[in-house]
Amino acid sequence: MRVPVATKSHQYEVVLGHQFLTEAVEAFADKLQKADKLFVFTDVNVWAAQGEYFKANFPYHFEVFILPGGEACKTFDQYNAAQTFLLEQKCSRKSFIFAFGGGAVGDLTGFVAATYMRGIPFIQIPTTILAHDSAVGGKTAINHPLGKNMIGAFYQPEGVIYDTALLESLSEREVRSGTAELIKHAMISDPNWLEELMTGDSVIHFNQNELAKQLKKGIEVKAQIVAEDETEQSVRKFLNLGHTYGHAIEAAAGYGKVAHGEAVMIGLVYCLLLSERYGEIDRTFTQSFLQFAIKNGYPFKAVSDYSFEQLSSYLMKDKKAEYGILQFVLLEKIGKPFVKAIDLEECQEIDAEYRQLLAEVLV
Repeated sequence: MRVPVATKSHQYEVVLGHQFLTEAVEAFADKLQKADKLFVFTDVNVWAAQGEYFKANFPYHFEVFILPGGEACKTFDQYNAAQTFLLEQKCSRKSFIFAFGGGAVGDLTGFVAATYMRGIPFIQIPTTILAHDSAVGGKTAINHPLGKNMIGAFYQPEGVIYDTALLESLSEREVRSGTAELIKHAMISDPNWLEELMTGDSVIHFNQNELAKQLKKGIEVKAQIVAEDETEQSVRKFLNLGHTYGHAIEAAAGYGKVAHGEAVMIGLVYCLLLSERYGEIDRTFTQSFLQFAIKNGYPFKAVSDYSFEQLSSYLMKDKKAEYGILQFVLLEKIGKPFVKAIDLEECQEIDAEYRQLLAEVLV
């Protein structure tokens, strides 16, 4: 399966298949055979779980750079270490980097690729469901202690290779986290798709074929939006549904304590509550969506773990905050997102409403 991504700066393809890493990499032979060196950036957990499969199926010689697992790789120290590694290895503008891992590895690798010698080519090989979102569209970044993804660049890959065989070793929590971005894609694009997800037995136990179909749908939504708005000036902001409040939860917990998708799901419910005020979403739907999330094991305890005062400092550091006003993506109805300016006082009102709703539902 192939999904084309056509942005103003670059055109490439996301290719999806099962146990097809060799042929997928060889499809880039014309570019890779001109490369002087190939480098693979991965993390310690991915390399332990998938390194043997990768080495057995990657058809060219490469040097590997192993990062710490999860968000711990998205630091200034790791960014510096990666650049040092490339300089020591005499990486040139004719070299290629492969990001082999989840969203964090992809974010760090992409930013390194964007800035090493002012930009060298890279290819994404995602190993998580979450990365069906982050690997597509060219957002790259590292974290700052004061905010998530604050230092980065828009820099498109040469391609994305999605081998679903790599997803088989994911924990249930990682599957759940990744599926949250699929649910978000359904919410901003297609009420029928969202209903199908909400009425199914589970969103964390898809079979191989069903998962591939769901991932393709999610990537198509992302690709369409990115083609229209590469650098987040307009419709690309819709992809942030659930992320403003979710990022605040994620940052307050300390990166990695609450999984990104878990935080996004918390944020999606918050946005539904706001959408009750400014759209056609009603409380019955918000409650049914929350029940659906709870049924699928999404944890909401983090909301009560942090006061609104704790969350507000992170909310105001959101990249979409302007002049002390937050820009929230809301839903007029399912499939019809829009951006609405919300001040901090109203954010606090919705936060209080959210805590009350959770108290009623989680008894």
